[in-house]
Amino acid sequence: MNKKALHTRFAPTPSGFLHMGNGISFITTWAIARAFNGKILLRIDDLDADRMRPEYVEDIFMTLEWLGLDYDSGAISPDDFNKNYSQHRRLDWYFQGIKQLQETGLLYDCSCSRRDIQRDSVNGLYPNTCRSKVLKPSQSHQKDTAWRIKVEKDTFVNINEWQNEANVIQLNAEMGDFIVLQKNGLPAYQVASLMDDAHFNINFIVRGQDLLQSTAAQMYLAQVMGNESFPQTTFFHHSLVKNTEGGKLSKSKNAEALSEWRKNNLSSLPLFKKAAKWLNLDSELIEKKEDLIDLIQQNYTFYHP
Repeated sequence: MNKKALHTRFAPTPSGFLHMGNGISFITTWAIARAFNGKILLRIDDLDADRMRPEYVEDIFMTLEWLGLDYDSGAISPDDFNKNYSQHRRLDWYFQGIKQLQETGLLYDCSCSRRDIQRDSVNGLYPNTCRSKVLKPSQSHQKDTAWRIKVEKDTFVNINEWQNEANVIQLNAEMGDFIVLQKNGLPAYQVASLMDDAHFNINFIVRGQDLLQSTAAQMYLAQVMGNESFPQTTFFHHSLVKNTEGGKLSKSKNAEALSEWRKNNLSSLPLFKKAAKWLNLDSELIEKKEDLIDLIQQNYTFYHP
């Protein structure tokens, strides 16, 4: 077994009040880390300034406190976050990564609107309309254009899954050419998330199954950039909490907001029980949060390849 210490993170986006799914994912991350003497970073992904609200940032800290989840590094308050940890303070770092991608010759300008893509796509993916607009290494970003990266045919990505066989994703068929620099001039989520995880030496990531394609995209970017550590990351892509219509919960729709649980003085124990089910553990044995740690230690090992 590799003895490299587990280092993971909470990485919420302040685009709405956190819901049940967010809380259970936090719990799962925390319990796995604490079961294996790992470290946890609080990283708040706030690049999307249009959707970010101060009350949503505050809700993250209040939710972690309500759940009783501690962490080892990162902001300790909304004020500390704004002053020292906002992603906007790492923009130069992200742009260095985009510059590195630009020098590969794989990036191109894209002026297509969502309507254009919907009209021309036959499979829901970007139809490669602007592929001929390859960027020169010194070319600067122009207003109202995004930068995409080419994902050639038969591009397969391997993802290390905790306790399961590796996931193999055919990225060109799942995502196609995806955006790395947005029309507003800000780095895309895939770039910022990858570079943050690499910068903070994250080697274990808990996220929902809905982000499996994002994981594959970030793996691909890491390979293109010559990053040898991120492709070794171990992932746990967990189940999703569904709404009454069978769809995934959405912060934008205030789905099962945990702020309402707090207002109504509801117990967080059902969320710990749900986390146990995600981990295929007996939820009936969960009477307090520490029970989840004990069950993980009894049933699992941490392996970092």
